[in-house]
Amino acid sequence: MRRRDLVALLGGVAAWPVVARAQAGRMRRIGVLQSANESDPNARGNVAAFMEGLQKLGWVEGTNLIVDFRWGGEAEHIRRYSAELVDRRPEVIWAAGALPVLSLKRVTRTIPIVFTLVFDPVGSGFIESLARPGGNITGFSMGEFSMGGKMLEVLKEIAPQLSRVGVLLNLDQPPHVALYHTIELLAPSLGVRSTAIDVQNPADIERAIPAFAGNPNGGLIVFASPATSANRELIIALAARHHLPAVYVYRHFVTSGGLASYGGDPVELSLEAAGYVDRILKGEKPGDLPAQLPAKFKLVINLNTAKALDLSIPHTLMATADEVVE
Repeated sequence: MRRRDLVALLGGVAAWPVVARAQAGRMRRIGVLQSANESDPNARGNVAAFMEGLQKLGWVEGTNLIVDFRWGGEAEHIRRYSAELVDRRPEVIWAAGALPVLSLKRVTRTIPIVFTLVFDPVGSGFIESLARPGGNITGFSMGEFSMGGKMLEVLKEIAPQLSRVGVLLNLDQPPHVALYHTIELLAPSLGVRSTAIDVQNPADIERAIPAFAGNPNGGLIVFASPATSANRELIIALAARHHLPAVYVYRHFVTSGGLASYGGDPVELSLEAAGYVDRILKGEKPGDLPAQLPAKFKLVINLNTAKALDLSIPHTLMATADEVVE
């Protein structure tokens, strides 16, 4: 679904005759567990898309639906909230992010879980296969582990002088480790040396990026985690201050001043997740619903940031960009 079509869809939600379309019968209960903090406007946008998707399908909070929301921001919060949600016995939980899925998987093998913002759910051990997930988990992936290599290729094309790449990640997340491994394997063929930079909090970020920038020809790849999402502006500011080109997973890093992003669209995936929650509430089993990859991986480039870094974006890359921010 194109972004302008999605915006038009969400903009028309207020006009839907949702009460008349509401599912008849008893009140149903679902859970929502976000990896990001509630103060994150992009996470709130994802939740809004999810709720509006449910509303379109006839599920109205307070009318025929109870929704227990839990917001993360830190790993310990996510672990605690996972147990809290399971104790409330929802019929299905939407989990946005790898840490929420990992935490929920530890405390329930029966409550259906629909995920988004997860990389390679098969390789991460969440499901048996995309076509037949099995168990109690299914959902919409942000991509496969090979995407890490693509992010490095984009960074090298934007900054040909690149000889070092620091990858900001969370080593407690197995998908991050696997994503990094694809970068580590590809890097020598591009003349690049890779370094894993484990960041769990703002202090780690403030210490790690200046230290990495101490040698020339460096660049950054930033994976999505509670720490990197909550400290997006700090990472972008430090990258600019130390003249480090950086590629991110999410578009909103670029609209906030980051150089480039490559990945799926979290808003679109959140809307898709609402459809799976609806189907599970109507009796389908998560193990029978195929897990899905994004229909398209989107490349977004910020030309103002490129100019500030004295970088000239190749015409070939500009031609393939899905969006250019000026």
